[in-house]
Amino acid sequence: MKQNILLGLILILTTLVNAQELSAKIIDKTTSEPVPFVAIQTAEFKGVISNEEGVFIIDLDDVDANTIELSCLGYQTLTISIDDIKSSGYKILLAPAINELNTVYLTNTRPNVDSIIARARRNLKTNYKSDSLNYNFFYRETSYIDFKNLDFKVNKASHFKKRQLEDANESLSRMANDIKNGNFVYFNDYSGNLLVKDKAHQKLNIEKATKIINSNKDISLENIQEKAQNIVLRYLDTTQTYKLKTGLFKIEDSLALTNENDKNENPNEVDTENLRKSTASVLSKSQLGNTSMLTKVLNTDNYEYSLKNASLLNDEMVYLIEFKPRRSRANFTGHLYITEDSYAILKIDYRYAKGKRGEKVNLRLILGIKYIENVNQGTIIYRKNDQNLYEPRYIKSESGEYFYLNRPLKFIENSADRNKTAFNFKIEGNTVSREELLFSDISKLEPSDFDSFNEHKSVTFETLRKYDANVWTGKETLAPTTELKTFDAEEK
Repeated sequence: MKQNILLGLILILTTLVNAQELSAKIIDKTTSEPVPFVAIQTAEFKGVISNEEGVFIIDLDDVDANTIELSCLGYQTLTISIDDIKSSGYKILLAPAINELNTVYLTNTRPNVDSIIARARRNLKTNYKSDSLNYNFFYRETSYIDFKNLDFKVNKASHFKKRQLEDANESLSRMANDIKNGNFVYFNDYSGNLLVKDKAHQKLNIEKATKIINSNKDISLENIQEKAQNIVLRYLDTTQTYKLKTGLFKIEDSLALTNENDKNENPNEVDTENLRKSTASVLSKSQLGNTSMLTKVLNTDNYEYSLKNASLLNDEMVYLIEFKPRRSRANFTGHLYITEDSYAILKIDYRYAKGKRGEKVNLRLILGIKYIENVNQGTIIYRKNDQNLYEPRYIKSESGEYFYLNRPLKFIENSADRNKTAFNFKIEGNTVSREELLFSDISKLEPSDFDSFNEHKSVTFETLRKYDANVWTGKETLAPTTELKTFDAEEK
């Protein structure tokens, strides 16, 4: 009886907790398409942003006066009540903004795009600040691996019996097919604070971290090679030691197959340094410096610009400017949204221009290696704070690479017989990684606070099989996409 009462209380409590959150979808009133990256203000200094599918989640306890305000560049600002959202089936229609460019032309001299860009460049250090700040953030990474070609084969084995050679190659072929036909998607979420003293001095505090991954498909180039090698090792003499060569290089002088791996590594434990570098790398795209998109696309020597539109956002005129490469060393095309009064950039959309790519390494004929960075695109959204400075609100950075690796491996027995096993390892495919940073608060960082903070050496991720919204209750996060909500690692 007591257990039933306790269970009933738990269910009631869970219902009440879940009832404090509201999720809705924002749709373009004209096209009926979802509107991504809409700022949803729930109170004076609180709010969230819609994900790329136009979906957002808010905590009703944060909502003042039972209304929220939606604002997005290119759309009319909308104030709507919670009751109206519920009565509309949790779908909000957002009307496109009126094209004000013709009005601007009629009332003033035609805006000069080069003058706008020049003023935006001059005002960069006035409008943006990067150092001595404490960034409270939520980070999400979604990664994909698509294997196009895998070929693992024992070509020659001086001491294999015919049946052993057939068994080894059958096992390698099955493994290659399993990998090629697999669906490799990974989701990592974490929240915390990034303390930035300057570009060279940063510390990371992680409050919560989760990952969704099928442990049977935890795939990287390194562990694919290790799995393939382990199949070959079954048929080698474990009482012997071996030299291991790959291509022109000798990896091990004396590889003993009987050695036990004494490492007791926790697969859920990640070095904080790696997470800090990942977080800071995404953040740096919004800051000033060599890796900043602000610095890159405002380089008038490399890019040319055209004024496409002008519209009002919260009674402020905003210019929509398209940029594209002027010279061969420029790689990106996209759009800038620049305010008329302060010439601050509120939003950047960028991607590789046609025919452009990033780093490329082609040593296919010499070392069997080829790598091409073929995807680099993203969105950066800024907001004005109470010091009239513009700080990043949301950053999306997507990168993709083509890879090819053809690595011949040879095990040479350290014995008088010098038995040799020649094994070929070839793999080809594409990877795509999408990183997102959502900032809930950015505050001044005192030097003493930075110095006194001790960064943990590692972070332990909680492994999930499905997305669980309850894990992030009370946190300002990005709403999960349909792909994330429906992903079930147990079924993959």
